[in-house]
Amino acid sequence: MTKMNMHPRRFLTKATLLLAGAMSVCLSPSATAEVQSADQIKPLLETSHGPVRGTRSEDGEVMIFRGVRYAASTEGKRFEVAQPPAPWRQPVDASTFGNDCPQRPSGDVPVFASWVNNQPRSEDCLFLNIWTRGQSDGKKRPIMVWLHGGGYVTGSGSSHGYDGTRLAERGDVVVVTLNHRLNGFGYLHLGGLSDDPRYADAGNLGSLDIITALKWVRANAEAIGGDPENVTIFGESGGAAKVSTLMAMEKADGLFSKAIAESGSMSLAGFSPRIGTGIARDIFKTAGLEPGDVAGLAALPMDEYLKVLMDSRSRAAFFRPVADGRSLKRQPFSPDATPVSADIPLLVGTNRTEMRLQAGLADPEAFALSWEQLPGKLKPVVGDADVEAVISGMREAYPEADASGIYFQVATFRNYRGTALRQAERKSAQNMAPVYMYRLDWETPVEGGRLKSPHALDIAFVFDNVARSTSYTGTGPEQQRMADLMSEAWIAFARTGNPNTADLPDWPRYNVTDRATMLFDVEPQVVKDPDLERELLQRLLPEGRGL
Repeated sequence: MTKMNMHPRRFLTKATLLLAGAMSVCLSPSATAEVQSADQIKPLLETSHGPVRGTRSEDGEVMIFRGVRYAASTEGKRFEVAQPPAPWRQPVDASTFGNDCPQRPSGDVPVFASWVNNQPRSEDCLFLNIWTRGQSDGKKRPIMVWLHGGGYVTGSGSSHGYDGTRLAERGDVVVVTLNHRLNGFGYLHLGGLSDDPRYADAGNLGSLDIITALKWVRANAEAIGGDPENVTIFGESGGAAKVSTLMAMEKADGLFSKAIAESGSMSLAGFSPRIGTGIARDIFKTAGLEPGDVAGLAALPMDEYLKVLMDSRSRAAFFRPVADGRSLKRQPFSPDATPVSADIPLLVGTNRTEMRLQAGLADPEAFALSWEQLPGKLKPVVGDADVEAVISGMREAYPEADASGIYFQVATFRNYRGTALRQAERKSAQNMAPVYMYRLDWETPVEGGRLKSPHALDIAFVFDNVARSTSYTGTGPEQQRMADLMSEAWIAFARTGNPNTADLPDWPRYNVTDRATMLFDVEPQVVKDPDLERELLQRLLPEGRGL
């Protein structure tokens, strides 16, 4: 990894801390306490709910506040909208992450080993984390609020891959990550089974939690050194789906000014109330309760309820926001782009071979398919489409590809690329805010190179965290080059709504005439309509879906 030069201010801060430590050897206890004051070593943040005491990065440049409460515990309030926390007066420790929200085990994915940072799980889990270079200093920094991946069922804001130190230091931006309710705790639609107004929004509680966190960010923007009028929401996979959903929620209107969706435009549409109610009925049945016995379901201990979810047909994995006509009044990007966020610039894209991660590692034989095996393997992916026509068209578009390459490319388009293109098309058709399209083409050397440009690889580069991501990126000078390119583009977009930087070729807005797309690689380039399979698969396949 390229060694970065020491910034003068960073050197001064670090030297000051070292000097304070040296002075403690010879000063009196009272003088030592004054030099090593808590305010200097452990910064204090006065939030709208009460003070918290954080930490600093190793070089002292970035102040870090972890596990900051933005809402009250939902223990005893399951399926209800989160409430403000009781205010406090004494500083609360903010040096460690808060609890993860309840979720099924994710399983071990070797390439994610560098990022694993699981916390205890609890229904008291509505916490956020902040990285900033300034506090109440009048400097209006862009605020970048990250929404974690894991669909709507797993994940948290504490992953090592999401550490905001380098992004905050590099771009002088404020980085925020957060936890919100998931799966049947955050997205169980009860509107069709209960008339109790307490549960009217149960199908979208996770998204409403995020809105509560965004309100916290707006209320505390000055205290964390940021600009309340310049907030970007960004996320990857399920996080990008959450970004897309928030763009259609009226309660989120005005809480952010820009949006970035990385490999997760599957939320062109959420569930209908009919589907949401069907999932809920099955969960009541699995729990041995009558449909609508919400009090009984809410009374189950957390682990017992989680087991019910895992034993149900949903397997604690089949959840999405519900277009209930209330908190989410329409589908976000189907049949067209939501008017709620028509004035919000959007940066959207995917990685070139997303599905080599999920489909490949789940079934290693997928890396060695024969042409005879391909039709049977592709049929579940393409559904009612003519699988032979798909294969024939793909072989014409990619004559050098083997059967496995065709399989992964179709699966990637079906689950990720196709919906990203639809989202960009529909957003750009509004002719209001700009849309920028990208594709990550750089290939990771891990797993012998067989993953190429897989799902979630972009996270390491966007956060400039290749040193924290070696199990996925490998090591070498190219990794830092990719981090330099992508993190700077994301910072530029957060600052101005335009991702162009000095190190990139001119990056035009996306439209359906030119389809200009930034291809991120060691030598980035802009290519018009680079997806050779686009016309074929948009014609043959139904609208894309998310996993």
